[in-house]
Amino acid sequence: MKNGLQKRAVYALCVLALMCLSVAVAPAQNNKRTKDAARHSNDAAKVFRQIMGAPDQGIPRDLLDKAEAIVVFPGVKKAAFIIGGSGGQGVVSKRTSGGWSEPAFLNLGGGSIGAQIGASSTDYVLLIMNQEGLKGLLEDKWEMGGEASVAAGPVGRTAAATTNATLDAGILSYSRSKGVFAGVSLKGAVIGHDNDLNQAIYGKNAHELLSGTAMSMTQMPAAVRIFPQTLSNYSKR
Repeated sequence: MKNGLQKRAVYALCVLALMCLSVAVAPAQNNKRTKDAARHSNDAAKVFRQIMGAPDQGIPRDLLDKAEAIVVFPGVKKAAFIIGGSGGQGVVSKRTSGGWSEPAFLNLGGGSIGAQIGASSTDYVLLIMNQEGLKGLLEDKWEMGGEASVAAGPVGRTAAATTNATLDAGILSYSRSKGVFAGVSLKGAVIGHDNDLNQAIYGKNAHELLSGTAMSMTQMPAAVRIFPQTLSNYSKR
Protein backbone atom coordinates (compact mmCIF):
# COMPACT_ATOMS: atom_id res chain seq x y z
CA MET A 1 0.00 0.00 0.00
CA LYS A 2 2.79 2.34 0.96
CA ASN A 3 4.73 1.57 -2.22
CA GLY A 4 1.62 2.27 -4.30
CA LEU A 5 1.15 5.67 -2.68
CA GLN A 6 4.80 6.50 -3.25
CA LYS A 7 4.57 5.55 -6.94
CA ARG A 8 1.45 7.69 -7.41
CA ALA A 9 3.17 10.61 -5.67
CA VAL A 10 6.23 10.29 -7.89
CA TYR A 11 3.99 10.08 -11.00
CA ALA A 12 2.07 13.20 -9.92
CA LEU A 13 5.32 15.09 -9.37
CA CYS A 14 6.57 14.07 -12.83
CA VAL A 15 3.35 15.25 -14.45
CA LEU A 16 3.54 18.53 -12.56
CA ALA A 17 7.17 19.03 -13.62
CA LEU A 18 6.30 18.40 -17.27
CA MET A 19 3.42 20.86 -17.08
CA CYS A 20 5.66 23.52 -15.58
CA LEU A 21 8.29 22.86 -18.25
CA SER A 22 5.76 23.19 -21.08
CA VAL A 23 4.45 26.44 -19.62
CA ALA A 24 8.01 27.79 -19.46
CA VAL A 25 8.98 26.62 -22.97
CA ALA A 26 5.91 28.00 -24.79
CA PRO A 27 6.64 31.70 -24.04
CA ALA A 28 10.29 31.19 -25.00
CA GLN A 29 9.28 29.68 -28.35
CA ASN A 30 6.77 32.46 -29.00
CA ASN A 31 9.38 35.06 -28.15
CA LYS A 32 11.85 33.48 -30.60
CA ARG A 33 9.21 33.42 -33.35
CA THR A 34 8.38 37.07 -32.74
CA LYS A 35 12.07 37.98 -32.97
CA ASP A 36 12.39 36.01 -36.22
CA ALA A 37 9.39 37.82 -37.70
CA ALA A 38 10.74 41.20 -36.61
CA ARG A 39 14.17 40.42 -38.09
CA HIS A 40 12.77 39.39 -41.47
CA SER A 41 10.50 42.45 -41.61
CA ASN A 42 13.27 44.84 -40.59
CA ASP A 43 15.80 43.36 -43.01
CA ALA A 44 13.32 43.55 -45.90
CA ALA A 45 12.37 47.14 -45.05
CA LYS A 46 16.05 48.15 -44.85
CA VAL A 47 16.84 46.62 -48.26
CA PHE A 48 13.86 48.33 -49.87
CA ARG A 49 14.76 51.74 -48.37
CA GLN A 50 18.34 51.45 -49.55
CA ILE A 51 17.33 50.48 -53.08
CA MET A 52 14.76 53.25 -53.39
CA GLY A 53 17.17 55.76 -51.86
CA ALA A 54 19.95 55.17 -54.40
CA PRO A 55 20.35 58.26 -56.64
CA ASP A 56 19.20 57.72 -60.24
CA GLN A 57 18.78 54.01 -59.60
CA GLY A 58 16.20 51.78 -58.02
CA ILE A 59 12.75 50.75 -59.15
CA PRO A 60 10.83 53.15 -61.44
CA ARG A 61 8.00 54.76 -59.50
CA ASP A 62 5.44 54.17 -62.26
CA LEU A 63 6.01 50.43 -62.00
CA LEU A 64 6.00 50.50 -58.22
CA ASP A 65 2.62 52.24 -58.24
CA LYS A 66 1.17 49.54 -60.51
CA ALA A 67 2.38 46.61 -58.40
CA GLU A 68 -0.25 44.46 -56.67
CA ALA A 69 2.25 43.01 -54.20
CA ILE A 70 5.94 43.34 -53.33
CA VAL A 71 8.28 40.55 -52.22
CA VAL A 72 11.71 41.12 -50.68
CA PHE A 73 14.26 38.38 -49.97
CA PRO A 74 17.21 39.96 -48.15
CA GLY A 75 20.63 38.34 -48.11
CA VAL A 76 19.93 35.17 -50.09
CA LYS A 77 22.96 32.92 -49.71
CA LYS A 78 24.39 31.35 -52.80
CA ALA A 79 27.40 29.23 -53.63
CA ALA A 80 27.32 28.32 -57.28
CA PHE A 81 29.21 28.08 -60.51
CA ILE A 82 26.74 27.61 -63.37
CA ILE A 83 24.93 24.93 -61.37
CA GLY A 84 24.39 25.47 -57.69
CA GLY A 85 21.97 26.16 -54.91
CA SER A 86 20.48 29.09 -53.11
CA GLY A 87 18.27 29.75 -50.14
CA GLY A 88 16.78 32.58 -48.18
CA GLN A 89 13.78 33.90 -46.34
CA GLY A 90 11.67 36.93 -47.09
CA VAL A 91 8.33 38.66 -46.82
CA VAL A 92 5.46 39.70 -49.11
CA SER A 93 2.81 42.38 -48.66
CA LYS A 94 -0.12 42.85 -51.00
CA ARG A 95 -1.59 46.24 -51.81
CA THR A 96 -4.76 47.24 -49.98
CA SER A 97 -7.13 50.18 -50.29
CA GLY A 98 -5.34 51.89 -47.42
CA GLY A 99 -1.75 50.87 -48.01
CA TRP A 100 -0.13 47.44 -47.65
CA SER A 101 -1.07 44.24 -45.87
CA GLU A 102 0.61 42.46 -43.00
CA PRO A 103 3.69 40.65 -44.38
CA ALA A 104 3.45 36.92 -45.01
CA PHE A 105 6.68 34.96 -44.63
CA LEU A 106 8.20 33.06 -47.54
CA ASN A 107 11.20 30.88 -48.41
CA LEU A 108 13.27 31.05 -51.61
CA GLY A 109 15.18 28.12 -53.06
CA GLY A 110 16.24 26.57 -56.32
CA GLY A 111 19.23 26.13 -58.57
CA SER A 112 21.46 28.91 -59.86
CA ILE A 113 19.13 31.88 -59.78
CA GLY A 114 20.30 35.23 -61.03
CA ALA A 115 23.44 36.12 -62.91
CA GLN A 116 25.99 35.99 -60.10
CA ILE A 117 28.76 33.38 -60.14
CA GLY A 118 30.57 32.27 -57.00
CA ALA A 119 29.68 32.62 -53.35
CA SER A 120 27.47 35.62 -52.70
CA SER A 121 24.77 37.18 -50.60
CA THR A 122 22.14 38.79 -52.80
CA ASP A 123 19.00 40.81 -52.12
CA TYR A 124 16.01 40.11 -54.37
CA VAL A 125 12.94 42.29 -54.92
CA LEU A 126 9.91 41.07 -56.87
CA LEU A 127 7.08 43.26 -58.11
CA ILE A 128 3.89 41.25 -58.54
CA MET A 129 2.17 43.15 -61.34
CA ASN A 130 -1.16 41.38 -61.84
CA GLN A 131 -3.51 38.69 -60.58
CA GLU A 132 -1.67 35.93 -62.46
CA GLY A 133 1.49 36.80 -60.59
CA LEU A 134 -0.39 36.94 -57.28
CA LYS A 135 -2.01 33.58 -58.03
CA GLY A 136 1.40 31.92 -58.12
CA LEU A 137 2.22 33.14 -54.63
CA LEU A 138 -0.90 31.41 -53.28
CA GLU A 139 0.60 28.02 -54.07
CA ASP A 140 2.48 26.25 -51.27
CA LYS A 141 5.49 25.83 -53.58
CA TRP A 142 5.77 27.61 -56.85
CA GLU A 143 8.49 27.58 -59.50
CA MET A 144 8.76 30.98 -61.13
CA GLY A 145 8.42 31.21 -64.88
CA GLY A 146 5.37 29.01 -65.25
CA GLU A 147 1.92 30.49 -65.84
CA ALA A 148 2.94 33.96 -64.71
CA SER A 149 5.74 35.27 -66.90
CA VAL A 150 8.82 36.67 -65.19
CA ALA A 151 10.96 39.47 -66.61
CA ALA A 152 14.01 41.38 -65.43
CA GLY A 153 12.70 44.71 -64.22
CA PRO A 154 13.95 48.00 -65.71
CA VAL A 155 16.11 50.15 -63.46
CA GLY A 156 16.20 53.92 -63.08
CA ARG A 157 13.95 56.68 -61.87
CA THR A 158 12.78 57.58 -65.38
CA ALA A 159 12.89 54.13 -67.01
CA ALA A 160 9.75 53.65 -69.04
CA ALA A 161 7.85 50.36 -69.10
CA THR A 162 7.59 50.23 -72.89
CA THR A 163 8.62 46.71 -73.86
CA ASN A 164 6.06 43.96 -74.29
CA ALA A 165 8.05 41.73 -71.92
CA THR A 166 7.70 44.29 -69.16
CA LEU A 167 4.10 45.16 -69.89
CA ASP A 168 2.98 41.53 -70.07
CA ALA A 169 5.06 40.15 -67.22
CA GLY A 170 3.25 38.97 -64.14
CA ILE A 171 6.42 39.51 -62.12
CA LEU A 172 9.33 41.93 -62.47
CA SER A 173 12.46 40.82 -60.63
CA TYR A 174 15.51 42.67 -59.36
CA SER A 175 18.71 41.81 -57.52
CA ARG A 176 21.37 43.66 -55.58
CA SER A 177 24.76 42.12 -54.96
CA LYS A 178 27.91 43.94 -53.81
CA GLY A 179 26.12 47.26 -54.19
CA VAL A 180 25.08 46.68 -57.81
CA PHE A 181 21.33 46.85 -58.42
CA ALA A 182 19.86 45.45 -61.63
CA GLY A 183 16.98 43.63 -63.21
CA VAL A 184 17.59 39.90 -63.10
CA SER A 185 15.93 36.71 -64.30
CA LEU A 186 14.66 34.51 -61.51
CA LYS A 187 13.17 31.75 -63.67
CA GLY A 188 13.55 28.41 -61.97
CA ALA A 189 13.59 29.83 -58.45
CA VAL A 190 11.12 28.13 -56.11
CA ILE A 191 9.07 30.18 -53.67
CA GLY A 192 7.49 28.41 -50.70
CA HIS A 193 5.47 29.43 -47.67
CA ASP A 194 7.10 29.62 -44.23
CA ASN A 195 3.89 28.56 -42.54
CA ASP A 196 5.54 27.63 -39.25
CA LEU A 197 6.31 31.31 -38.82
CA ASN A 198 3.04 32.53 -40.36
CA GLN A 199 1.01 30.35 -37.99
CA ALA A 200 3.08 31.39 -34.99
CA ILE A 201 2.62 35.12 -35.67
CA TYR A 202 -0.89 35.27 -37.16
CA GLY A 203 -2.53 31.90 -36.58
CA LYS A 204 -2.97 31.71 -40.39
CA ASN A 205 -1.04 30.29 -43.31
CA ALA A 206 0.32 32.35 -46.21
CA HIS A 207 -2.57 31.43 -48.51
CA GLU A 208 -5.08 32.78 -45.99
CA LEU A 209 -3.03 35.94 -45.45
CA LEU A 210 -2.67 36.69 -49.16
CA SER A 211 -6.22 35.82 -50.19
CA GLY A 212 -8.15 37.07 -47.16
CA THR A 213 -9.01 40.48 -45.76
CA ALA A 214 -5.89 42.37 -44.72
CA MET A 215 -5.35 43.68 -41.21
CA SER A 216 -5.22 47.39 -40.56
CA MET A 217 -1.88 48.78 -39.43
CA THR A 218 -3.09 48.91 -35.83
CA GLN A 219 -4.33 45.31 -35.93
CA MET A 220 -1.13 43.72 -37.19
CA PRO A 221 1.62 42.76 -34.70
CA ALA A 222 3.94 45.67 -33.95
CA ALA A 223 6.98 43.50 -34.71
CA VAL A 224 6.12 43.29 -38.43
CA ARG A 225 4.66 46.74 -39.18
CA ILE A 226 7.89 48.27 -40.43
CA PHE A 227 7.72 46.51 -43.81
CA PRO A 228 4.23 47.67 -44.90
CA GLN A 229 4.94 51.11 -43.41
CA THR A 230 8.09 51.35 -45.53
CA LEU A 231 6.21 50.37 -48.69
CA SER A 232 3.57 53.00 -47.94
CA ASN A 233 6.31 55.65 -47.81
CA TYR A 234 7.08 55.00 -51.48
CA SER A 235 3.74 53.94 -52.95
CA LYS A 236 0.26 54.39 -51.61
CA ARG A 237 -2.91 54.60 -53.68
